[in-house]
Amino acid sequence: MVLRYHLSNKEEENLKMKTIYLDNAATTPVRTEVLEAMLPFLAEQYGNPSSIYPLGQAASDALAQARSAIASELNAVETEIYFTSGGSEANNWAIKGLAQAHAKRGRHIITSAIEHHAVLHTCKALESNGFEVTYLPVDKDGLVDPSDLEAALRPDTTLVSIMLANNEIGTIQPIAELARIAHERGALFHTDAVQAFGHEIIDVDALGIDLLSASAHKINGPKGVGLLYVRRGIRLSNLIEGGQQESGRRGGTENVAGIVGFARAVELTCGERQQEHERQGRLRDYVIARILAEIPYSRLNGHATQRLANNVNISFEFIEGEAMLLQMAARGLCVSSGSACTSGSLDPSHVLLAIGLPHEIAHGSMRMTLGRNTTQGDVDYAVDSLVGIIDNLRMMSPLWEDFQFVTKKEIFNGYELF
Repeated sequence: MVLRYHLSNKEEENLKMKTIYLDNAATTPVRTEVLEAMLPFLAEQYGNPSSIYPLGQAASDALAQARSAIASELNAVETEIYFTSGGSEANNWAIKGLAQAHAKRGRHIITSAIEHHAVLHTCKALESNGFEVTYLPVDKDGLVDPSDLEAALRPDTTLVSIMLANNEIGTIQPIAELARIAHERGALFHTDAVQAFGHEIIDVDALGIDLLSASAHKINGPKGVGLLYVRRGIRLSNLIEGGQQESGRRGGTENVAGIVGFARAVELTCGERQQEHERQGRLRDYVIARILAEIPYSRLNGHATQRLANNVNISFEFIEGEAMLLQMAARGLCVSSGSACTSGSLDPSHVLLAIGLPHEIAHGSMRMTLGRNTTQGDVDYAVDSLVGIIDNLRMMSPLWEDFQFVTKKEIFNGYELF
């Protein structure tokens, strides 16, 4: 069931006056510089890059320049970069393509319990086609234990797919160690880097990554374009047939404007990376500290320090996440919930359940992800609003009322509950 909240006239006026976007893990606004780089390829330079005449060759040259620029950021070479429609396609291609190409050697794949659904659902699809998948658990901070990976590897394991940073709780995995363990046992290593690409330094050689997925719209680039990095020499079955584009590996006319925008977004984001990493990290820590200090019975989800600089994920006891989101939205605040309810499911986030949260607490979670436009004033307004919202929701909650009654009774009898 998808809930719809109808704003009052006063709330609509407030929303028109102030909208604060704090959901940058979901998507980001396209930067003006990125749009300016794209526009020529939507108008006068509209040629098909597969054409041999000058108009097409201009588009082909733009593709080559974009490929080279993005490859350089990963310490890869341009022939290892393949453009896709986004991170989900890249994940599907990496996992299905490698599993099918190496099926004669083995049909066992390893991933983690907290992967994005683009990975989990792809693995489930392979299971229905005779492959076996092991889903590694994570600890309370969302980290994969390298010893668990070592124990799960088998002679028929062909691929290990572990995300670089989690999209919900922001935890960054020990990728270099995990990749080393996989390689020692003859398996290849893929990472979903959609949330980390551009924000964290990624050197595919230093980390030992064989395949990597990324997306433009997480770094102020356009939607509908992503990439798959494939290390030279790795066999991979095609996901999309139909032409000789992308060195014959991915059919379909390339999204030239989107790819040019992707490259420009990479250039801008990586040029500002250190400064923004430090600035957003300070804001993140400030928000976490305020919330934990000012709202009782709240807890941070994800690793305290080994996390993305812009990620805040907090659970609040005795409330429902949907009501919290709706009241935040009524105040012009764009955040997301740790629960999947807003997507039409009543089940809480698989990530929060995997780190050990009970259903009732997982349902009361909020993810706030900062961006390059987020200010100190924005986060103060968000936390000030959140404090009042949580207080109001708890006042209406029978769970909070029962808890207060039990707590007072225990204290009255000389015992404290906590």
